[in-house]
Amino acid sequence: MKFSKKETALLVNAIQSAEKDTSGEIRVHIDQDLPTGKSALEQAKIVFEHLNMHQTEQRNGVLIYLATNAKQFAIIGDAGIHEVVGNDFWDNIRNHLTTQFKAGKFLEGLEWAILESGNKLKHFFPYQTNDVNELSNEISLGEDMHE
Repeated sequence: MKFSKKETALLVNAIQSAEKDTSGEIRVHIDQDLPTGKSALEQAKIVFEHLNMHQTEQRNGVLIYLATNAKQFAIIGDAGIHEVVGNDFWDNIRNHLTTQFKAGKFLEGLEWAILESGNKLKHFFPYQTNDVNELSNEISLGEDMHE
């Protein structure tokens, strides 16, 4: 599965919209394959570190990770956001994404997950006048983050 330029732009716009009213950060990373012996969650943790998502001031980054050929994904949040939302929030997003992906609605599912994450970030980490966008909103791609 590959997203077109238009679809990628739609996801980037969703990230920008989701981050508009929060100090939180959302990233999407897409790999084709998983490294041998790694789960999507294990690889998401590696990508999270490589993207410096653990270095946000309030530890409120969210990563949505996809391994398209392996048909696996993971969503993880840094310590600050996880502490306030708990496992139920991540389980809800994972379950909704699973349903959307099984129905072939990849773009719709990702857009929903981005916006839902933004709503939760906005609730717990509202935008402050001195906020800066700490991480890129671009979709990161590739196998260069495998360990």
